[in-house]
Amino acid sequence: MTLAPPAAAPGPARERLRWTLSDAWTVARRDLLHWVRSPAALGYQLAWPIGLVLMIGYVFGSAMVVEGGGDYRAFLMPGLFAQSMVFGVATTLTIVATDAARGVTDRFRTTPMSPSAPVLGRSVADLVNSVLELAILAGCALVVGWRFHEGPLRALAALALLLLLRFSLTWVGIVVGLMIRPEAAGGAWAPLFPITMISGTFVSPAQMPGWLGVVAEWNPVTATVTAVRGLFGNPGVGGASFAADHALWLAVLYPLLITAVFLPLAVRRSQRRDR
Repeated sequence: MTLAPPAAAPGPARERLRWTLSDAWTVARRDLLHWVRSPAALGYQLAWPIGLVLMIGYVFGSAMVVEGGGDYRAFLMPGLFAQSMVFGVATTLTIVATDAARGVTDRFRTTPMSPSAPVLGRSVADLVNSVLELAILAGCALVVGWRFHEGPLRALAALALLLLLRFSLTWVGIVVGLMIRPEAAGGAWAPLFPITMISGTFVSPAQMPGWLGVVAEWNPVTATVTAVRGLFGNPGVGGASFAADHALWLAVLYPLLITAVFLPLAVRRSQRRDR
């Protein structure tokens, strides 16, 4: 059977935008329905950070020292929020790799759909999932005693920074997912552990050995974690380095740079017929 080529995009810019957004929402709705029908997948995603709260916060928390003083669980929670956003990359690339292997990506290419709609839809679905994930994690954190102290607006700004990090890393997951096979996706967790461990997630970079502390200070995850701690009013904020003093700006700059690099790569890669 000969497939008809995809229809050309409508002419006016406004109509092209409407066409793209409509197609992207169709793809996002399809991905969200998969999550609704597989609640065990979301439960598995949440089990890891919740387990860390209980294990590190309660088992090791009494032995951990926060730079400048303060409760360790209050210090830990923003780090776990950010870690869950980073670990979401593994979910993204696994789903993308599976769709590509099953021919879903090829079917998207042969339909009269906006070229960017499949990856935009994927990013929207991941963002919705991340909002739900953060809401559940924040609820668990409140139960174990974590609090934000700078008011609701700054707390919402902190959550927005976490979602910005997740949004930017979604494009990395899409690009990698389109380059690997599903059976290789399980290995995605391997680089994510050092990325989140050599950062300000669990301890302050100032408490690490000299060279390792410098690496951790300039880790994009550290910028987001430090900025979020400041917005929540949690302990562990501050430092003598440029990265520590400008964490809020870096928490915005890093994700924007990642998005600028990987978003066009994701769109281009999704339109290639070879893998």
